[in-house]
Amino acid sequence: MKEGGRAGSSAGDEVPLAYLEDASGFRGYAERLIVPADEAGVVAALGEASSAGVPLTIAGAGTGVTGARVPMGGWVLSLEKLTRLEIGHGYAIAGAGVLLRDLDLAARQSAQFYPPDPTETSASVGGTVATNASGARSFKYGATRRWIERLRVVLADGRVIDAGRGDIVDFDPGTIPLPEVTKNTAGYQLRSGMDWIDLFTGSEGTLGVITEAQLGLLPAPAGVLAGVIFFSNDNAALDAVDDWRATASARVLEYFDRPSLALLRGRFPEIPSAASAAILFEQELAAETALDEVGTWLARTEAAHALAESWLADSATDRERFRRFRHALPELVNDTVRRNGTLKMGTDHAVPIAHNREMLEYYRRRLEAEFPDRYVIFGHIGDAHLHVNMLPSPEDAERASALLAEFARRAVALGGTVSAEHGLGRRKAHLLAVQYAPDHLARMRAVKRRLDFDNLLGRGVLWAE
Repeated sequence: MKEGGRAGSSAGDEVPLAYLEDASGFRGYAERLIVPADEAGVVAALGEASSAGVPLTIAGAGTGVTGARVPMGGWVLSLEKLTRLEIGHGYAIAGAGVLLRDLDLAARQSAQFYPPDPTETSASVGGTVATNASGARSFKYGATRRWIERLRVVLADGRVIDAGRGDIVDFDPGTIPLPEVTKNTAGYQLRSGMDWIDLFTGSEGTLGVITEAQLGLLPAPAGVLAGVIFFSNDNAALDAVDDWRATASARVLEYFDRPSLALLRGRFPEIPSAASAAILFEQELAAETALDEVGTWLARTEAAHALAESWLADSATDRERFRRFRHALPELVNDTVRRNGTLKMGTDHAVPIAHNREMLEYYRRRLEAEFPDRYVIFGHIGDAHLHVNMLPSPEDAERASALLAEFARRAVALGGTVSAEHGLGRRKAHLLAVQYAPDHLARMRAVKRRLDFDNLLGRGVLWAE
């Protein structure tokens, strides 16, 4: 094991800063950094932490925004050296430290692809399993959970579980009611007779340390048609989404509101001046129907009264441009937040699709009242999973936090979830009690105690201390 030095309990000066913060700007401290070279090193680290009674925080690649990988004391365990990557026909075996961009490249070289496509390609496989991450393509392919075939997990007591899909948990975890949404990663998704993979996926490093995953791959499509379709008003964009969700076979439907487009114009000045909303779509193409699909989408955009200056292309170059367009917005938000000197203030709620418009209208009404011209709304509208990001000044942080809590309560009241893809981490752990009743939380706590009796793994993550 490679170790960082010990440091004081308040500063963690000898542990590199890269292991003490995440993409939201949330920062903590730790006494020691451990970077095992292999799974045996992970087992040894857990044994040492257990013997010493020291809490252990599992550090992914640092792309998260909830503080789950940020330690608040104790030791940090980084899995960055667990980078075994094997590509087979229809599957990949990846160590927890493999980055998504490396998995994607290796899959493409074998004419395959990994379907979930979490947005941040520098995220690690272990981190995406721990949060049940998803992204734009989840509209068609679902979240990470759906594509996991096997997991290797080290428990707090050093035992290693090697579980395939269908290997049932050897105790009854109980059952909790789940929201009727297409994406949910809030807490443990308990049900009697569940398998180990579903228990560990989305548990945010609080039940065990994921060291390796076998993931499903699909053959690469013959082509992909993509477009950024602009609208002069929100209602036209939402009408188009309702129609395309029902009639098209898109793999991506992403939304950008007027403030989002205003922020993006700094990098993409070609955005039409009349645009007040946009929908990004992707459609997989079969070679024999490619021209027909292009014509069909042109007809769809015309019927939806989209702006004539909309972008449509099937070339790899233009698809990459559209990908940069989608990814530029969270980057710009993060840059703005850093300049403002605040933590990132964003939502990760999803609601049943029937309440998509109602939730969006609620967001907009309250944001215009509290933070006019200082917010953006964007994201996975195909799944009724939109991200709100407020851009407050430091003196407005408390008011912004209160509004985030209000949005969480509203989402749950509509039958939704407080976390659709990011997890709750430390910063949002208090929201678990917004979604679940005390007896449901007690069932989750019982599972935590059974697998990590001394509460050493991810202390303060998911469960507010």
